[in-house]
Amino acid sequence: MKHDKKKLLGLLAGSTLAALAISAIAQDEGAAPAETAAEAPAEDAADAAPADAAEAPAAEEAAAPTVKPRPSELMPLASRSMLLDVANTGKRLVAVGDRGHVLVSTNGKDWAQVQVPVRSALTAVTFTDPENGWAVGHDAVILHTKDGGKTWTLQNFQPQLEKPLLDVLFLDASRGFAVGAYGLFYETSDGGQNWAEVQSPIREDELHFNAITRLNNGNLLISGEQGTLALSSDGGATWNKLTAPYESSLFGAVPVGDKGAVLFGLRGNVYVSADPAAGNWTKVDTGTVASMFGGAALPGGGVAMVGLNGAVLLIDANGGNVRSLRTDAGTPLSGVIVASDASLLAVGESGVQRVKLQ
Repeated sequence: MKHDKKKLLGLLAGSTLAALAISAIAQDEGAAPAETAAEAPAEDAADAAPADAAEAPAAEEAAAPTVKPRPSELMPLASRSMLLDVANTGKRLVAVGDRGHVLVSTNGKDWAQVQVPVRSALTAVTFTDPENGWAVGHDAVILHTKDGGKTWTLQNFQPQLEKPLLDVLFLDASRGFAVGAYGLFYETSDGGQNWAEVQSPIREDELHFNAITRLNNGNLLISGEQGTLALSSDGGATWNKLTAPYESSLFGAVPVGDKGAVLFGLRGNVYVSADPAAGNWTKVDTGTVASMFGGAALPGGGVAMVGLNGAVLLIDANGGNVRSLRTDAGTPLSGVIVASDASLLAVGESGVQRVKLQ
């Protein structure tokens, strides 16, 4: 375990992946989670001035001192810098990452950086259609695009919270959710023009919510630290805690089958269930202790997962067969999608990498 901790600290220092992994390791070793494990310094704190961003969801937070966001800088090597998530809009690919980097591509090979209103690390991106998308990140940032990722507007910016948002999910162009560290949980019903805190008992322990996933039957699944697992069967109106198959950090889930999920987390722990609401999970023999940080559904069933040390796993829908691949760079990967040529596009510490499935 100490060897894994050293590698995580060395390879992931300063990134969102580091924050998640370090926090998870502390739990796995029986220590109390560090209070700042998933936090990042407010990168815009040098400009103390009234914020141009949307008002904070909570009144007491809106009254706290704020800082003015600064736009991201266009960098020539942005496509090879730390990228944390990637999405396919149907027309183009959009990747997000460190220092507010947002990159777009039409072919997965040539990437162009676009400027956004913040320099905060962006941790996740999602689209409901080819034009409307949202990205979230550190400083509780929420960004919106209505032209497929070419331009972005700021919907939320709260550096005073010192809590990152770690994932975002929209059910349609109006209804969406953003989750993050210490139980941070926002919802919107108007496309993000207004965001409000979700009031639910699942937030009481202030544990990190690492991911929110929509299953194929419409159920919503939240996964997080210390085996946090919560399900909503009514579109996010109410949430119920589930008993997780693993008591340490869970980093996400991928929908499979009619209502099933493949759950992944720390130290190569992967579980599959035909129905998470029923609480029956089967452990997948991954053959690795590399933590899995991202996943995507494969055409025809099955799941692709990526994680530490460039690990790539291909897992069938019932978890009975696992094939291991690895990228050339061998650096941590945090997100993956299926490219148009049926290869994988993975993002991580070394930017964008293509992974052949054959």
